[in-house]
Amino acid sequence: MKRTLARESRNMVGERVHLQGWADKVRDLGGIAFVVLRDRSGSVQCVLEGASPPPPGSVVQVKGRVRADQRAPGGAEVVVEEMEVLASPVEAPPLDAASPVLRAGLEALLEHRAVSLRNERIRAVFRVQAELSQGFRSFLRERGFCEIHTPKIVATGTEGGSELFPLRYFEREAFLAQSPQFYKQIMVGSGLERVFEVAPVYRAEKHDTSRHLNEYVSMDLEMGFIEGPEDVMDLEEEMLHYIFESVRERCGEELRLLGSEVPDLSGGIPRLTYDEAVSLIGRDLDPEGERQLCAAVGSELVFVTSFPAEQRPFYTMPAPGGRTRSFDLIFRGLEVTTGGQRIHSYDMLLESIEAAGLRREGMEFYLEAFKAGMPPHGGLAIGLERLTMKLLGLGNVREASLFPRDRHRLTP
Repeated sequence: MKRTLARESRNMVGERVHLQGWADKVRDLGGIAFVVLRDRSGSVQCVLEGASPPPPGSVVQVKGRVRADQRAPGGAEVVVEEMEVLASPVEAPPLDAASPVLRAGLEALLEHRAVSLRNERIRAVFRVQAELSQGFRSFLRERGFCEIHTPKIVATGTEGGSELFPLRYFEREAFLAQSPQFYKQIMVGSGLERVFEVAPVYRAEKHDTSRHLNEYVSMDLEMGFIEGPEDVMDLEEEMLHYIFESVRERCGEELRLLGSEVPDLSGGIPRLTYDEAVSLIGRDLDPEGERQLCAAVGSELVFVTSFPAEQRPFYTMPAPGGRTRSFDLIFRGLEVTTGGQRIHSYDMLLESIEAAGLRREGMEFYLEAFKAGMPPHGGLAIGLERLTMKLLGLGNVREASLFPRDRHRLTP
């Protein structure tokens, strides 16, 4: 008998079904028991008569007939004819994952991640996150971008500095990649012109805040033949509208469960220069400044452009007055995107490397692409966990990471 998913069974009144999943909740009333069976699609109530119910959390398979009952969740339930326990818990779990509200703190949820991920609210976060990354891919593919996969073990950092995780690579030192920036630019110059990647990046930042991870997923893109950073911002604005509409359409149940609302971008995203933003809030764009900016502008999303050169990587295209042709996107008080136009002139790039106090050694492969001729280009990077966090109103970016890696956590 072919397996039926829980959500499908609600619409099969009068038919026999074969369910497989977890006994999420069990109510034993003596002689009759109600078992809420959960699988990847959702849950359905099963009625078991004249037999002992399985322990909560058991993996079970059920054969029975669906009947209508408005008192049951979804308006239908399965009258059990056969129930087999495929696996039972060997000890009581440290968390009651079936509870709508987990009473444990975040550290306990992360420490017992294998169990806490069974909670429907926590799972909902990652269903939405999956749709965010899928929307990113779908939008860019439809617009002629090619997905690439770049190395995560590198010989040098893309942005210099000390925020690198070193490792031994046979007889020499290597590092975990801070970003795919060098490789994205090389691939633009290869003739692909438009490329993107969704992959982990690593930052050895000694932060211990609600907004930082040392390993996170970066959604990167790079595009050739642009006229300026406005082209990249225009693309991101259109892309976020596409992604958010996809989440609204495909994740309605998850959004309702989490009490989250998707922004309406039909009116566009305001754009301010860095100097205008600082003047408006009367302070620098530190984390508190970012929180104040969206409120001051009266928009959930704000582009900030023309950052000072000292705040941007060496490959950023300069602009008059010590500014750059770059931008950040602030979403509900948190920077979720950094991007801009890149230097495409070989000579200008060499000058910028020298001005930043960096060495060419280790960058030869990168510089070779510019020697061969590079078109005007630009791109951006979106932190997937931060985007998820702000979209769903989570209090800590670790809630948006399946198995977060921060300054203190290396397991599970």
